Amino acid sequence: MSKPTFEYTGTSNLEVMQDAVKYNAFLASLILNRTKHCPQKMLDIGAGIGVMAEQMRNAGHSVTCMEPDVQQAGILTAKGFEVYTSLEEIPDETFDWVYAFNVLEHIADDGQALVEWSAKLKPGAGNGLLIYVPAFEILFSSMDQQVGHFRRYRKKELTAKIRQAGLVPAGKARYADCLGFLAAFIYKLADKSGNLNRNSLIFYDRYCFPLSKIGDLFFRKLFGKNVFIIAEK
Repeated sequence: MSKPTFEYTGTSNLEVMQDAVKYNAFLASLILNRTKHCPQKMLDIGAGIGVMAEQMRNAGHSVTCMEPDVQQAGILTAKGFEVYTSLEEIPDETFDWVYAFNVLEHIADDGQALVEWSAKLKPGAGNGLLIYVPAFEILFSSMDQQVGHFRRYRKKELTAKIRQAGLVPAGKARYADCLGFLAAFIYKLADKSGNLNRNSLIFYDRYCFPLSKIGDLFFRKLFGKNVFIIAEK
């Protein structure tokens, strides 16, 4: 099988995202709420500098990281994770959970990537593949370009790609962060640098994101800054 191409441009925005405490806790909860009281063997695809992997490990799970960026892989190794820089090095059907937060959009052939990721997942009820990606092409901005995004997704498109990869959705795809949709649209109109502002991100994370989560209860079927789905093998 062809090897997916990851397009990363360094750790600057990743380091800023460490400060999005509430947002990162929400991302972790998408898995942790489904794995309570049962330690799982997990594969973190495109683990970056370990923001999500650390949360999973702190919750008692065994986490292996796949990170093709050599600099970031070194950071993960220093944090004590088992790290691979190529998916081909990882045995198939090894993990109870495989997850990729904001990774699939970096890959030119995203359908092939989903096939290769799903191969690492053990069959069986309770196991899952979580895909979380940016939503809506209308929000595609200078930041998407700078960090190497090929696309943003809609629910229907993401669900179709999951099925084409031979996976079964464990539930319907959902949008997330409805206020983030508005913030991202304003950012697209106002900022051409492609960089995240740390102070603005911290303000949004502390004060706006909790309100966005409430709004998602009403709008998650309609729109959001991101879209996610959980699938089974």
